[in-house]
Amino acid sequence: MSEQKKEGDEKDSAMVTAWPMSRIRSTFIDYFTSHPSLPHTYYPSSPVVPHDDPTLLFANAGMNQYKPLFLGTCDPSSPLHGLKRAVNTQKCIRAGGKHNDLDDVGKDVYHHTFFEMMGNWSFGDYFKKEAIDMCYKCLVDIFGLDPSRLYATYFGGDDTTPADTDARDIWLKYLPASRVLPFDAADNFWEMGATGPCGPCVEVHYDRIGGRDAAARVNADLPDVIEIWNNVFIQYNREADGSLRDLPGQHVDTGMGFERLASILQGVDSNYDTDIFIPIFQEIQKITKCPKTYGGKLGDEDIGKVDMAYRVVADHIRTLSFAITDGAVPSNDGRGYVLRRILRRAVRYGRQNLGADLGFFANLVPIVIKIMGDAFPELVKRQDFVTKIIKEEEESFSKTLDKGLIKFQEMADAGNPKIFSGTDAHFLYTSMGFPVDLTELMAEERGMTLDRNGFEAKMEKEKLLSKEAHAAKTRTGSGKDMGLEAEQTSYLGKRSVKTTDDSLKYTWESNINSKVTALFLGRGETDDGAGFVEQVDNTNGSIGLVLDKTPFYAEQGGQVCDIGMISLADGSANVRINSVQVYGGFVLHVGEVVSGSIRLHDDIICHVDYDRRKLIAANHTTTHVLNYALRDVLIGKDNLLSAHEMDGKTVDQRGSLVDESKLRFDFSWGEPLSLQQIALVEAIVSKQIDAQLPVHSFVASLDAAKKIKSLRAVFGEVYPDPVRVVSISNESVPEILEDPTKENWLDYSIEFCGGTHLSNTAEAERFVLLNEEGIAKGVRRITGVTGSLAVEADATANAFMTKLEAVNNLKGQDLQQEVKQLKTELNSLSISAARKIKMRTQCEDLTKRVIAWMKEETANKTASVVEAALAAAASTTSDKAICRFDFGIDGKVAKAVMAAYGKKVKDKALLMITTDAAANRFMVFATAPKGVNVDCKKWLLHATEGTGAKGGGKKKIQLSSMAVGQIWLTKLLKVRRPFNVTLKYVMQKSISIHLMRQYTT
Repeated sequence: MSEQKKEGDEKDSAMVTAWPMSRIRSTFIDYFTSHPSLPHTYYPSSPVVPHDDPTLLFANAGMNQYKPLFLGTCDPSSPLHGLKRAVNTQKCIRAGGKHNDLDDVGKDVYHHTFFEMMGNWSFGDYFKKEAIDMCYKCLVDIFGLDPSRLYATYFGGDDTTPADTDARDIWLKYLPASRVLPFDAADNFWEMGATGPCGPCVEVHYDRIGGRDAAARVNADLPDVIEIWNNVFIQYNREADGSLRDLPGQHVDTGMGFERLASILQGVDSNYDTDIFIPIFQEIQKITKCPKTYGGKLGDEDIGKVDMAYRVVADHIRTLSFAITDGAVPSNDGRGYVLRRILRRAVRYGRQNLGADLGFFANLVPIVIKIMGDAFPELVKRQDFVTKIIKEEEESFSKTLDKGLIKFQEMADAGNPKIFSGTDAHFLYTSMGFPVDLTELMAEERGMTLDRNGFEAKMEKEKLLSKEAHAAKTRTGSGKDMGLEAEQTSYLGKRSVKTTDDSLKYTWESNINSKVTALFLGRGETDDGAGFVEQVDNTNGSIGLVLDKTPFYAEQGGQVCDIGMISLADGSANVRINSVQVYGGFVLHVGEVVSGSIRLHDDIICHVDYDRRKLIAANHTTTHVLNYALRDVLIGKDNLLSAHEMDGKTVDQRGSLVDESKLRFDFSWGEPLSLQQIALVEAIVSKQIDAQLPVHSFVASLDAAKKIKSLRAVFGEVYPDPVRVVSISNESVPEILEDPTKENWLDYSIEFCGGTHLSNTAEAERFVLLNEEGIAKGVRRITGVTGSLAVEADATANAFMTKLEAVNNLKGQDLQQEVKQLKTELNSLSISAARKIKMRTQCEDLTKRVIAWMKEETANKTASVVEAALAAAASTTSDKAICRFDFGIDGKVAKAVMAAYGKKVKDKALLMITTDAAANRFMVFATAPKGVNVDCKKWLLHATEGTGAKGGGKKKIQLSSMAVGQIWLTKLLKVRRPFNVTLKYVMQKSISIHLMRQYTT
């Protein structure tokens, strides 16, 4: 080793020792939590899988979990409520959706799909002056960066939005004008999505080299001048029509790339040369046995794309580890589909460019946990589960990979020999999991050029469709946007409208008196854009009412909302309510005015459809019992261990839906439930219904409630404090809290829940588990019914069972017809899944009897037909025998006859005709023993010419020449003939072959 190289390595080692990644995290957080005038609250990172935000595939920025605060829709019971300033390091994934770095990873040294975003936030507290001051001092005074290497960019304005001169002027207090640069909206106007909070931003860029004017290199996508910190000033809301509205409160959202800062502080030129990635590279080389160590090369210098493969694999194993830990799994849609593509991209690079063996990728999980586990302990708890999922998916892809390579070859062979179609590349990308850069590489290996423009056009079309689908979701059937966001909740707050008291949602059979505190036509439906009016009637279409108190349950927690009527006390006006939603504590009742008109501050009466709610409550309470039963059957009371101890096996709730017609419950489990498990789960639920267990609810402190031994909570859910506890038990919740670790509680369902429930399990009457299926890797779904629908399902099953028992006594053709009908009928029945499986087994047993009978019949039938064929051959001196023998349309019999005939007759060809008059259908087949010069295919074509017959066969095979043709009445000559006339026609055509030597070989 040269002295110069040795000195460089020693310097890098010293920099890493001075600023290891753990110190960088803690230093950043400590700076803001201990700030003398603006102390921030440390608020932990949310899961990278946003379970409560359907608009996001993954948490792609630190602000995602604070969205309710920015929108003004934060529930008063949420832990976020009242938060003014926050700091953390957020787990982020940018892959799929608008923010997508997937295809850039590996090509350079600074893009990642998974990364940490260190950030500080202000929610209506400080703004630009304070944010910029803390940003500068943190970088210069705390982390010790050279201020002469810093550049700040700001929004320079455009035709619709003015320049952010406020931010510019503040930065000029810290940096010279030559290093405070204006840029357009693409670089300095931040938007979370197609709609929602947005605003101008200032970015801080760092010149890795220094001692020069690098202004021209800012935002030039060069590795030596990189963006390290973005300060977003959220002051607008992007509307559905693209316009901007001022937000009622001004917020600050900042994000600093943890990996990029680490590269600067550790004195290296690449994120991938830090202590965050080097140990992963070392493990990759160890596992793959790649002869080349990671060298940080790019482009043409990276021979064989080895270093690119190192970067891809290292980045993607981090992404998969965090995503699966936080509740996502590879699947065929949504975020699961994105994860599947990421995994396949990594496996493809690892195997193709690093020479890795199958299974290498899953073996990298431990090194990720070792590096990141201290900062994110949830990784440690789920290590075995993550490894298991990745291993299964990796093995599955090895099979798909071979199919994909074949598909690529087919596409390349069929298309332009010089250009590989962008449409085909898009198909491989979306359907086979092939990253476009790898498709491009394979095309180049064949001397082809990928149609990148065509591929990008398909991708853009897909994004547009996604954008339109998102816009459609935010609108009602009337085309109006009936959601309340920051502008609306601020409007109500400024007018002293109090949030809705919804504690009455747990009351039953009561018509509640209330008062109208706001009337809403929809966002953008009034001149001021807020959407509030003084009066509504039936000319307004969809309208919304905010009340001072309500008995209506708003949709949340997997339970659909209540519906009903809202009326004036004298009955002169009525509103049919079909949707109830809650925004920041304001419960919005959406519907149409049926009669009369409603004015602001009117006294009204709420009429909830309690009959419908009873059906919903039955399904909701039974869902809790089902959750308990699954844990009992799959894990067991004596084996309630952690995921790590159970080798990754858990039964965690992953979603649910309860409405008036069904219950649907999603849970984590890696394999289908057996018949015995399904039956036992159904039996346990039924037993708890029969036990007439009371249903209790109680609001308790979160810390106290978490101590309950058998408590079940939704994976990834953030619960308020205090929290409502629902127990289905003989003891009340306060009694349970007196001794929360008592073993007896394992016999009961105890959950956090804000939904409406029965008072006793007996009110559910009955439960039937209709279906159990997989919906994603490691996630199962159960659907069930209660009450009258369950009774109906049992009655249907009983009736079918009666039919099945009756059919058991049938034989022969009668049995064949009935079994076919019963199997079709069974598939469509909504009955107990366990009973259906048993009935399907019975049907299969009957099918075996039918098959045995059919074999016997075929053998008997074949013997008769062969006898007729041999008789026809014996009765003619010609070398061609023609015979009609009606045995129906049975190709198997025909082939058996031809085979048997060929063994016994060596000098004559045979043509046979058989009919099925009831079906107006007949079949013609022919065979010629070896040595008999007859082309059977031509013979049949001549015999059936003009009939539209279809068939197949060979001119010659080793033993004989065979051909089979089938004729349907609907495919006869254009001048339709009766069936018997057509049959006579074919007979005559068959015989005429004797006079036409051109049909012989």
